[in-house]
Amino acid sequence: MAKNDVEDGKVFAFLGIFLTWIGFLIVLLAKKDNKYAMYYAKQGLVLAIAWLIVSILGTFIPLLGWFVILPIGSLVLLIFWIMGIVYSLSGEMKPIPLIGKLAEKIKL
Repeated sequence: MAKNDVEDGKVFAFLGIFLTWIGFLIVLLAKKDNKYAMYYAKQGLVLAIAWLIVSILGTFIPLLGWFVILPIGSLVLLIFWIMGIVYSLSGEMKPIPLIGKLAEKIKL
């Protein structure tokens, strides 16, 4: 990948992770051709979907959801989100654990 792509896409890659699904839409509309920005935007989208799933399961499953799924799932996803932010600003295409493999399957 060209260094110019990374520099042009770094801000959008950050937005793609930081704003999750809204960031994904911003990158999709503004920088769809930038591979670096889309790489992290896809991970942001998968992260948002994972957060939605954890929230739904954690809310509607009594006890186990409230005291295990929601707190542990939220903590893990928060760590992944921070990792994604750091990775997006690094200039390298590094996959977020678990999230990155799922994001690579998204074809646009």
